[in-house]
Amino acid sequence: MQKTNFSRITYQLNNLLFGFLSDTWRSKSISLISVLSGYFLFANFLTKFISEGKNELIMVPIIILIIEIIIRIKPSSSSKFYDLWSVADKLRIGAIYAIILEAFKLGS
Repeated sequence: MQKTNFSRITYQLNNLLFGFLSDTWRSKSISLISVLSGYFLFANFLTKFISEGKNELIMVPIIILIIEIIIRIKPSSSSKFYDLWSVADKLRIGAIYAIILEAFKLGS
């Protein structure tokens, strides 16, 4: 097949949307476990945090700072720390999902 601009765009779009299907089972399972663990840990943390109601002015900026650090320190995919960063990023995604779900539960 000839490499046209349209074929390149469709290939990149396919990789973007369905690229996770071509990963190995190990990669898929680690990603899924990381997202679910991040959700579980952070949902429990939020429940305890909301019930106590103390130190909100300190904890919220710390949480935001940790999330921003995880986003900003992305190593190159050839680095040996990329797998560790990927797990931390998936934990972050699960934690953000827990925050959004808790916000919907509270009605805010």
